[in-house]
Amino acid sequence: MDIRTPASRMAAVAAAACVALLSGCAAPAKREVLSTDRIYPAIGPYSQMVSHGGTLYFSGVLPLNAQGTAVAGATIEEQTRAVLDFIGAKLRSQGLGYEDVLSTTVYMKDLGEFAAMNKVYAEYFKSQAPARATVEVARLPRDVKIEISAIVGRR
Repeated sequence: MDIRTPASRMAAVAAAACVALLSGCAAPAKREVLSTDRIYPAIGPYSQMVSHGGTLYFSGVLPLNAQGTAVAGATIEEQTRAVLDFIGAKLRSQGLGYEDVLSTTVYMKDLGEFAAMNKVYAEYFKSQAPARATVEVARLPRDVKIEISAIVGRR
């Protein structure tokens, strides 16, 4: 290619720019383990939150007291509220809000309580709710009624 002509020089510069862009000039995404003292500490070999690129992955949240030593609430409504309040604390610890939640997975001991859980859930995700999967499981840690994990996007 003769790069003495303006069109040829422009094509060569554009090609070089494409190669640089596609070869990863941007900094690679870094995995980072995050936690907050605004909720109970991890009660096993897992991280409260893991960030990679612009995405945060929240481990399942249980309805425990602040120390993680007892179940908070007896009803599905109370336990759902406790879980979603803890998710809110995780979000705030990263400068985010419920509107940044992209997806949740809700694990319930009894899908017969789905309507009651869903009513509380709707109080937290008022508009443009995240994608969600809800499954019934045989048993949850500490014999709680609900656990929710989330995937969150950074703005």
